[in-house]
Amino acid sequence: MKILMHVCCAPCTIYPLKFLRDCNHDVHGFFFNPNIHPYLEYCRRRDALRAYAEEENLPIIWKDNYDLEQFLRTVVFRESDRCRFCYYSRMSYAVHIAKKGKYDGFTSTLLYSKYQNHELIRSIGENLAKENGVSFIYHDFREGWESGIRISKSRGIYRQQYCGCIYSEKDRYYKQAPRQVVRESKTESGGFKQGVADESNG
Repeated sequence: MKILMHVCCAPCTIYPLKFLRDCNHDVHGFFFNPNIHPYLEYCRRRDALRAYAEEENLPIIWKDNYDLEQFLRTVVFRESDRCRFCYYSRMSYAVHIAKKGKYDGFTSTLLYSKYQNHELIRSIGENLAKENGVSFIYHDFREGWESGIRISKSRGIYRQQYCGCIYSEKDRYYKQAPRQVVRESKTESGGFKQGVADESNG
């Protein structure tokens, strides 16, 4: 089969690409990830994938569009359900490209990560397949989680530390840093001076 695989980053592409090629499928990639923030992080992931794709002779269709504003408009006030909108926006674009390019089916490297909502991704993919008449190629790529990690580390491929959006970046780092508050106290002259206190220490 000629398969269009939505790819989010290089490390998550390693195992799904190997699996599909071992099944004798002709795999093409599709990069569209406006959820990745901030911009420098977006560039690191895009460029790492570009280098990996060249090494693996993986053709990729690039929708290199950093539309931060549209992403935020889509999820604002629905932050707790942001992943649903994020998955749908990327996969709906992928199935559109697959249909237009007469691919036999489409899939996504999102099915590789154990940190993603696997069943939601599968449900969205299957519904999009029915709506567009393009097969959704489902496989639980999480079985290759350790293999993908090992290979990406051995090859020195850039490995991100959070899912992608600015909200996930906050979830990853903000809770680990002690919050600081500014406290004011009177000086002898009657003015005020400010001091920074670490809330974790009371």
